[in-house]
Amino acid sequence: MHLFTLHTFLKNLLTTSDFLGILKVDCLSLGMLTAIHKSLDFISARKGFVFGFQDIPAECPSTYDMICEADTVGVFQIESRAQMSMLPRLQPRNFFDLVIQVAIVRPGPIQGGFIHPYLKRRQGLEPVTYPNKELESVLSSTLGIVLFQEDAMRVAMISAGYSAGEADQLRRDLGGWDRNGERLKKHFDRVVTGMVARGYAQEFAEAIFESLKSLGGYSFPRAHAASFALIAYASCWIKLHYPAEFLAAMLNSQPLGFYTPSQLVQDALRHGVQVRPPDVMHSDIDCTLEGLPHPPAVRLGLRIIDKLKSSSAERILLARSEAPFTSSEDLARRASLEQHEMKLLAAADALMSLAGHRRQQVWEASALRSVPLLLRDAPVAEELLELPAAQEGEEVIWDYASTGLSLRSHPLALLRPQLDKHRLFKAEELRHVRDGLMVRHCGLVTLRQQPPTANGTTFITLEDETGVVQVIVWETVRDAHRQVLSGARLLAVYGKWQREGEVMNLIARKLVDMTSLLGGLSTTSRDYK
Repeated sequence: MHLFTLHTFLKNLLTTSDFLGILKVDCLSLGMLTAIHKSLDFISARKGFVFGFQDIPAECPSTYDMICEADTVGVFQIESRAQMSMLPRLQPRNFFDLVIQVAIVRPGPIQGGFIHPYLKRRQGLEPVTYPNKELESVLSSTLGIVLFQEDAMRVAMISAGYSAGEADQLRRDLGGWDRNGERLKKHFDRVVTGMVARGYAQEFAEAIFESLKSLGGYSFPRAHAASFALIAYASCWIKLHYPAEFLAAMLNSQPLGFYTPSQLVQDALRHGVQVRPPDVMHSDIDCTLEGLPHPPAVRLGLRIIDKLKSSSAERILLARSEAPFTSSEDLARRASLEQHEMKLLAAADALMSLAGHRRQQVWEASALRSVPLLLRDAPVAEELLELPAAQEGEEVIWDYASTGLSLRSHPLALLRPQLDKHRLFKAEELRHVRDGLMVRHCGLVTLRQQPPTANGTTFITLEDETGVVQVIVWETVRDAHRQVLSGARLLAVYGKWQREGEVMNLIARKLVDMTSLLGGLSTTSRDYK
């Protein structure tokens, strides 16, 4: 459905449901719920008993430590660049802090300028003040900031004389898909006049209305933020305490979230998770865990192999359940695999247990010609040709082409001698650089994002063999390097290192496309507007 058509449909639905008096319930299809469900199934298998959502401990200090460090790749809601930049500043230490975190990084609070006042008050850099005791009772939990839709309702009732029904209409208008604020204009006189009549200054009354108006740019009800915070907490707890289970569940739930499977795997490897490649002798269709009940390894499933049909994978599993395969030829014959299917498996290094290194796999797969049905079971007596193994760079290129990721050396580890000639910092080296220094860095582009609220600013995530670097590209730099910014897969950034506590960004001044160094390596990124 076209976006405008969808917008019109939803707007009409809202109006119609109000007119008819019908209760409207939004049902959100959240992929993270699927990933959490699958994670809990893995945890249950490891523990030997059913472990459910209700068994996740509340208010785990180590989980909040991880959240405050913005170690949130792959989790729900607080995994975006904006959220990860806010986490070390806000320092959520309990569940309500997490509710605030979820709610404050939204277009409404951002456009309303609520973030910096809240942070200053939370950090003790600015006094928390209230116009009177009545409003303090409403806004004390948010340090005097109107953040939730319910807060707006209560402020309107207390300070402007709204009835409960009028306040509910205000809430509807706040959440009514009204980016231009047209539905809120009718409330201006009502709010300002009502507040002035109750002794508030005109200037303050107008400021309160602007705050309410900003929430119309997409803000959360308190219950919505709390529900999202609960899912965020659960996903963080699982990622911290059961990282292998979390990775397997996330890969089995794709497509999902901000991060590609390659990024999820790289993050898991940096956290000590053992990941094993797809293999016809060991893999299921989905990713599985090996080595239970001890800390398990993740075995990548056949589903990760590009262009391999699920029906082909099912035939492999069925034939293997009858008896282990003895050779590539035996696999092709018993699983009824055509030559192109065998080539897909060989390209993904999934015939390792049967044929050895990848070049040998590809050779054997290419030698398996289609034969008439009458001769399908006839063995082929042919002298074995042994080929030399490929160099690691070639192996990595094959990995990315066939599965979109690699468990071998990171591509930039192989390119490091060439990158060192340009004196490009590694991600781990930048973590020790002080604020304000001019630096240079190069990494794979894994994320591009230009939010509508960013006034033309583009945010980029770069990944190298030691970690990730967040890059901020102001509008003027974006315009000067537009082609490089949109097309580069390997990007060098020259700019100023910005450090505020544990929040670190590279402010770009010059962008250089170094994609040519990748040769035939195929990488992907996720781009968001």
